[in-house]
Parts: sequence; structure tokens; C-alpha cells
Amino acid sequence: MLRELLATSRPVSWVNTAYPFAAAYLLTAGRIDWLAVVGTLFFLIPYNLAMYGINDVFDHESDLLNPRKGGAEGAVVDRSRHTGILVACAVACVPFLAVLGVAGSWPANLVLLLSMAAVIAYSAPHLRFKERPFLDSLTSSTHFVSPALYGLVLAGAHFDFALVAILLAFFLWGMASHAFGAVQDIVPDRAASLASIGTVLGARWTVRFAAATYLGAGALLLTTDWPGPLAALLALPYLANVLPYTRLRNEDSATANAGWRRFLWLNYATGFFVTMLLIWHVLGR
Repeated sequence: MLRELLATSRPVSWVNTAYPFAAAYLLTAGRIDWLAVVGTLFFLIPYNLAMYGINDVFDHESDLLNPRKGGAEGAVVDRSRHTGILVACAVACVPFLAVLGVAGSWPANLVLLLSMAAVIAYSAPHLRFKERPFLDSLTSSTHFVSPALYGLVLAGAHFDFALVAILLAFFLWGMASHAFGAVQDIVPDRAASLASIGTVLGARWTVRFAAATYLGAGALLLTTDWPGPLAALLALPYLANVLPYTRLRNEDSATANAGWRRFLWLNYATGFFVTMLLIWHVLGR
């Protein structure tokens, strides 16, 4: 069961939610305190377990039709384990949420509530935001931007134009990434009668939407203070990763998985350069 829970939480993606919170909190508060540790641990494991665990339980039928599921990109767990996974999600999250809720301000708690609502609404029955084209990309992006926003609000950040532009650029990056990720699932999603931005726009136009949104994220970063504009260059590798698929046919959409796998590793390289820029920013204060 522990191995299945680990697989369900998708460890390769843990850093994508823990890092935004930790970086936002540390840059705002200027210190590592117990709240920073608790928040980072929460967004590292329990948050991902809930986000992907709920998804794996309620996407079970479609995942059975998806050849890329059953590994690092999503677990396919026997139905007999589904209740245990949902219980584990609650047990892992509730203590952290209780501590953070007591320690945080009401604006911080509102952001945390929004973050968890997005996690549940994406996959849970009746809500199923993942099956509402365009809302699926908006909600998925919220999964990754809200930890950063929560870290900022929890630490008492002042929101100026540059900070808002960075958050919006991050949000566009998240939308583009989700859209591109949806391309590889067009065939199994249609076979399972699931709607997504990919099934509605088709492979070519979904990839083009992702490319345009990556460009928009880079353009927003150009409006920030130095060295922020340098971060705009980080949009280029993502753009280069998706451009080869702009003429992809729907029946060949599964081949986009190669680009998605590059995307997963590209995030680590991007995180390194973002860290260097953050250090440069701090030293230049």
C-alpha cells in the first residue's frame, strides 16, 4: 500500500509544488522558520498525494485505456485500493491544513482553501473540472501557482506590478503545460468519452495554444525589473519543445508523449536557473 501511495503521489512532480511555496515564502519573509518547513513539507508530499490520488481514483476507467499510465506519469491501482487512497489523502492533509489554518491569516487561509478546492474539483465526481475544456487548464495551473501565492500571502508580501506580472506569467506557463500534456491523451480520452482542451481543439490547435501561451508568459516577464527579464528566456526551451508538434494529427497525438517526458525533465533545469536568478535578485537588494 505504501508503494502504491508513493506511486500515486508521482514523486517526479513533488518539486513542482513545494518549490514555488518555499521560494515565495523565503523571499518574502527572508528567513526559514517553522511555518516555512511545515508549508514546504505539505506541498511536497500530502498535497501531491491528494492531487494525484483523487485523480487516479476517479480516472481509473480512462487510465485503463491509456498506455502511458501505470508508471511515473500516473498509477493504475486496483479498485480495492481506492477507498484506502482517499482515506490516506485525508489523513495526510488534514493535520497540515489544521496547523497552517491556525497559524495563517484569513487571506492566507482563503488562498489555501482555494488551492485545496481546485485539487478536489479537478477530479472529483460531479465537479470534474478536468472534463470542462479550458477550465481544465485553468484549474491545473491553479494547482501549481496557488502554492506560490499562498507562500507570498502567508509571509505578508506586498503585491506590486512586477510581482503580479510574475504570478500571471507562472499561471500562463501552467496553462500551456497542461494543454500540451492533454495532447497525448486525446485518443484515450475520446475513447472514454472524456472532454478536455485537447479533445475540443484537436492536437494541432492545442499545441499552438500551448505555444502562444508560453510566449505570453515570456512577454509578461519582460515587463518586470532586472533580472526578471532574463527569466523570459526560460520560456524558449518550452516553446522549442512544443513547436515540432504544431502539425500533429489527432490519430498520432500519442507521439507527443516524447515531448511531455522532455517537459518533465526540463522543469528541473528551469528550476535551477530560476534559483540562480532568485539568488542574484537577493544579493542585489
